[in-house]
Amino acid sequence: MSPSAITSAANVSHASQALVQQLIDQADRLRVGVSTLPNGTRVVDAGIAAPGGLEAGRLIGEICMGGLGTVNLRAGVAFKHWRWTVDVHATDPVTACLGSQYAGWSLSHGEGKGAYYAMGSGPARAMGSKEPLFEELGNRNPPGKTAIVLETDKQPPIEVVEKVITRCQIRPEDLTVILTPTTSLAGGVQIVSRVLEVALHKVHELHFPLANLVDGAGTAPVPPPTGNFMKAMGRTNDAILFGGFVHLFVNATDDEASQLAAQLPSSASRDFGRPFGEVFKEYGYDFYKVDPMLFSPAACAVTALKSGKTFHGGALREDLLDLSFGG
Repeated sequence: MSPSAITSAANVSHASQALVQQLIDQADRLRVGVSTLPNGTRVVDAGIAAPGGLEAGRLIGEICMGGLGTVNLRAGVAFKHWRWTVDVHATDPVTACLGSQYAGWSLSHGEGKGAYYAMGSGPARAMGSKEPLFEELGNRNPPGKTAIVLETDKQPPIEVVEKVITRCQIRPEDLTVILTPTTSLAGGVQIVSRVLEVALHKVHELHFPLANLVDGAGTAPVPPPTGNFMKAMGRTNDAILFGGFVHLFVNATDDEASQLAAQLPSSASRDFGRPFGEVFKEYGYDFYKVDPMLFSPAACAVTALKSGKTFHGGALREDLLDLSFGG
């Protein structure tokens, strides 16, 4: 697959700026904190010192998608105990999910106990991240106003902020850093809003041509937050692994669509069947030992646009969701 086959002209930083400004302008209503670093960079706290909330997480989810997708909260009926769900759709799923939302920019500073580490997602990735994935996507954005979302429970050191500014080749005042702890309501919603992105990432890992993926949508339950980071991380993962559903529309033969539907669900992984926290602990808290095929929605539908046939794979597992969420 040539990079030109999936090149998008979308500028995710430009498309998401109105959402970033909305987050700042409505800070009081959304219960987020906004501050400015000495260098002029804005920082939005969505769950560390400020309480944040579901709506803040929903809006941040759309920022993560580079303004090319929608995130909605809805009271669903799929699960008895976990009625609130996050519904996601992207107008340009490959660019929105893999070219912006995917948490692929590793940012760190220092060593030992005082070291800082966070994964960065959002539109700044398309401007400054050196991830090899962008060579395939073929979509780099020029310098300009942008935002990066960090899954973290503490303020990043100025060295991390300066690294993003330097890589993006922008002025400090052009950057907004959004902080979303996994233990917070906003953090939980913005992580679960990645249900479609998680599916696309696995589609890529399965070597299905991204250029043949035309459209997609997904849904997953909102996990109850907890102040324990490991439990919170487990619940946000399990919301997708056990309760996530995606529908993909592809330019493919029936055999190709059927094979994708069979391979895509999390149940196709050797590590499926227990809450993620248990699996992670068993591997000594080493992500690289976990089967990468585990990270995917519980169930899927794949529609082959050439024939109009839809193929299904996996199943929602409310029993495992209850076990993880504490039903």
